[in-house]
Amino acid sequence: MIRLFLRERLSWIFLYLFSLAFLIFVSYIDPSIPLQPIMYFTFLALLIFSIFLVIRFNKETKFYKELIDREDDLDPSTLVNGSSPFEKIVEESLAGQSETLRKSASQNHLTLEQEKDDLLSWIHEVKTPLTAMHLIIGRVGDQPLKSALTYEWLRIHMLLDQQLHQKRISFIENDLYIEKTDLEELLYGEIKMLQSWCIQKGIGFDIDLKACEVLSDAKWLAFILRQILSNAVKYSDQDDIRINSHLENGTVILSIQDFGRGINPKDLPRIYDKGFTSTTDHQDSASTGMGLYLAKKAADPLHLDLHVNSAPGAWTTFTLIFPKENDFTTIRSM
Repeated sequence: MIRLFLRERLSWIFLYLFSLAFLIFVSYIDPSIPLQPIMYFTFLALLIFSIFLVIRFNKETKFYKELIDREDDLDPSTLVNGSSPFEKIVEESLAGQSETLRKSASQNHLTLEQEKDDLLSWIHEVKTPLTAMHLIIGRVGDQPLKSALTYEWLRIHMLLDQQLHQKRISFIENDLYIEKTDLEELLYGEIKMLQSWCIQKGIGFDIDLKACEVLSDAKWLAFILRQILSNAVKYSDQDDIRINSHLENGTVILSIQDFGRGINPKDLPRIYDKGFTSTTDHQDSASTGMGLYLAKKAADPLHLDLHVNSAPGAWTTFTLIFPKENDFTTIRSM
């Protein structure tokens, strides 16, 4: 700050020092002006000027120090109060800009919320003809055609479902209802939804559930399972998917293992990143990179731990570790 202050006042300091030097020079070349008193006057002037600089430094930099330390927000009440006329100009300018930005941010937030509501409304509207389409497909007699239509219907349904949960996930805490949930019922429901896709790819399920009762929100847990199971089916072919659960130290642990293409070790730390698909099959346009990202975002408020292990070209195992009842004290108190 001292260096900045001196740079700011450099022209004034230079003018003052030049004036004193010029006075000494005139005294030196003019014999009628005694040099010794001028030198004494110059010494006192420099001393007074140094004290003046220290005082002005403390006074003038206070405003700018507080400005640097100020938090970057749009609250006008946190603005620094200026004392000098120029500081007042800076203060008024910042206050005006903060108010303009605050109004703009508020308007953008309202617009964004309106667009979010419109999109949610549209998704709910689209679900009606989509349900009717599913019923119509069920009446198709040509089995290969029926299977192909069901698969495409399922893709649309899951993309809409993913979009719906993506918009809801920002206020998931307001939507949670923690209760004892039947894991077996949820799993079979999700597997039934994927049935046509699994039949088309020749995929079965090997299920062994030794622990079925967990504490969670049934709707959001079903969504998480849907993302993991759909990934397992998408990247598997002609292999069974193993689903096991057991109780360990009072904690239910669920594992879902597929024997598909696996995950490259360098990709493992990034699989929950928004929009990340794969570095191995980067040309795969069918992947959105949103499924596991949303699953992780939904799992955190549920105190649900997600872990993944994989061997490229061999298998991938997702492990879900469910919380105990006392882990939900904070959620139930919301």
